[in-house]
Amino acid sequence: MDIRVKICGLSRPEDVAAAAQAGAVYGGFVFFPKSPRNVTVDTARALAVDAPVGLAKVALVVDPDDALIDAITAAVPLDMLQLHGKESPDRVAELRARTGLPVMKAIGVAGPEDLAAIDVYSQVADQLLIDAKAPKGADLPGGNGLSFDWRLLAGRKYWTRPWMLAGGLTPDNVAEAVRLTGARQVDVSSGVESAPGVKDVGLIDSFVAAAQAKVTG
Repeated sequence: MDIRVKICGLSRPEDVAAAAQAGAVYGGFVFFPKSPRNVTVDTARALAVDAPVGLAKVALVVDPDDALIDAITAAVPLDMLQLHGKESPDRVAELRARTGLPVMKAIGVAGPEDLAAIDVYSQVADQLLIDAKAPKGADLPGGNGLSFDWRLLAGRKYWTRPWMLAGGLTPDNVAEAVRLTGARQVDVSSGVESAPGVKDVGLIDSFVAAAQAKVTG
């Protein structure tokens, strides 16, 4: 079975095309003003409408209010909602019902004490994104280029929801991350950029190829 790749923080048509051409399954649009990858609703709509068939379009939001969710979902053709803030399990369930979209909940991990949240959110989310916990006081909840001890996830293949590994992944380390964790899905943002918010086609190609090489090679 292939490793499924998500390229997050897409903000230009050429980035969306590059992600699809490389073989990514998901493309992420960030709606968070503090992020260098932030896009407006109008920009995301244009990118999503023109996205190649087969690329699942994911909206990343951070503790969104209902007005933002309604504005995004009314304008942008989406396949999934990614919650990357401190949303409670009840809020996850509420947004899932409100939008009618599958929801992926991001969970920050720094140590074994953070793993209990995975079982809690498995009850309400369709998928989980296991990310490196942001440093205290960080402006961004993700996309910081940080990883965590992947051995914390070793052997944990039987969670009740599909999950995706994120945090500090690059073309150089993604195969090792997959080997250590058993992840079947991986997410990358800063690891395929030439500058904050600027995707690099060559790095996107290299990342997807490296992720797939663990399975095929």
